Amino acid sequence: MRGPGKLEVWKMGFVNYLDALKLQEKLVSDRKLCRIPDTLLSLQHPPIYTLGKRRTDHNLLLPVSELKNIGAELHYTQRGGDITFHGPHQAILYPIISLREIGIGARNYVEKLESTMIELSSLYGVKACAGQKGETGVWVGERKIGAIGVRISYGITSHGLAYNIDPDLKYFKHIVPCGITDKEVTSLRRETATMLPAEEVIQEQLISCFARLFGYSTVTWKENPSIFSDHESID
Repeated sequence: MRGPGKLEVWKMGFVNYLDALKLQEKLVSDRKLCRIPDTLLSLQHPPIYTLGKRRTDHNLLLPVSELKNIGAELHYTQRGGDITFHGPHQAILYPIISLREIGIGARNYVEKLESTMIELSSLYGVKACAGQKGETGVWVGERKIGAIGVRISYGITSHGLAYNIDPDLKYFKHIVPCGITDKEVTSLRRETATMLPAEEVIQEQLISCFARLFGYSTVTWKENPSIFSDHESID
């Protein structure tokens, strides 16, 4: 075991969910074989609902046939957690990192993801906290501002966190977010009295919070990496 060293950040912009899923699978395989350093994907998705491996379809509140009418899709995943929504104006981080090399367990890993979003919120005067027992993610009072759903395979992580900067919150009304009833979903735009900078700035701040909390000594950046030319085998 050794402490965190280098983190490579991929700033990817908008990425189709299935493309991002295939890329994660390829990077997880490469990380297991020590072909790449710890890697962090920073991106956004077009509107999509995703379900975790528990397959809690009942938490989708409208027929799948109607999703096209609201411009959204549905995909099943192998991550933990319940149903959630991803879409524009939401900052998503997918860490592909070795927990064994960092020397932390799954619970501590999730706590650090929560702390990443809590610290970012505090930069804008928003007091966020981890959920109570049975409530995943990060909350501002009774309102959820950030979701977490992870997968860990042989100590290598994938999937990750989604932080609401200013998404269209109407999409969340079609689901029971993360399987928790009688709770609202909120956003940084709704909660802060501070004028927000460009979303790219907020995403970079989120990455900086992540890197600091996980103790990386070196962070390198890849701008708009070509996932298909560099990782042709994901097709």
